[in-house]
Amino acid sequence: MLKPGLYAITDNVLTPADQLIAAVEAALQGGATLVQYRDKAGTSAERLCQATELNALCRQANVPLLINDDPELALRVGAAGVHLGQDDCTLANARRVLGPEAIIGITCHHRLDLARNAKAAGADYLAFGRFYNSATKPGAPPAETTVLTEARALALPITAIGGITTDNAEALIRAGADLIAVVGGLFGGTPEDIRHRAETFTRLVAGHHPLFSSSN
Repeated sequence: MLKPGLYAITDNVLTPADQLIAAVEAALQGGATLVQYRDKAGTSAERLCQATELNALCRQANVPLLINDDPELALRVGAAGVHLGQDDCTLANARRVLGPEAIIGITCHHRLDLARNAKAAGADYLAFGRFYNSATKPGAPPAETTVLTEARALALPITAIGGITTDNAEALIRAGADLIAVVGGLFGGTPEDIRHRAETFTRLVAGHHPLFSSSN
C-alpha cells in the first residue's frame, strides 16, 4: 500500500551522478514516502549502476523505488515498480515484465478519461499535472485542482505533479492529492537544504491528509 506524503523524483541536472545518493538520502531523511529514478540522458550502464545504488538506499529506508519508463531496468535492480507516461510501454506489458505485486503508476495529465482507463488496466496510482509552471515538463498541459477532487471517486492513490513547491502544495493536498511529486521544488542545493524542504512537504501532508498518521 502506498503511503501518502512526498514523492521525490530525481533529475539529471538537479541530482547528477556524483550527488544522486546524497540528495535522495536527504529526501528520505526528510520523510519522503516514495522515490522515482528518472534519467533520460545516461547510458545503460550508468543508469543500471545508479538505479542499483538507489534501490539499496530505498530498501534500507523501507521506501519503494520506482523507475521512470523502464520496466526492464526495474526488474534488473529489483525496484518496487515503474511510472509510465501515456507514450511509454503499455501497463499490460509492464505488468507482464514485473508481475502482479509491482507498483505501476500512470500519468493522466488533466484528464479523468485517461485515469479511468488506467484504473481499468490495473494501475496502482494515478498522476495528474502539471498544476503550476514546471521547468521539468514545460510543455505538459495545465491541470485544474478540481481533477484531484473528482479523481477521488476512482479509489486509487492520487499524485499531483508539476511546479510544486512548499509554498503552493497545500492547495493540492486539500483538493485530494495523496502524494506530492516534486523535482525542482525539492532537489538542488546542499543535502541539508533538501532534507529541510522534504520535512516541510512532509509536515504539509501530515497536517492535511486524514490517512497520514495511520499509514506512517
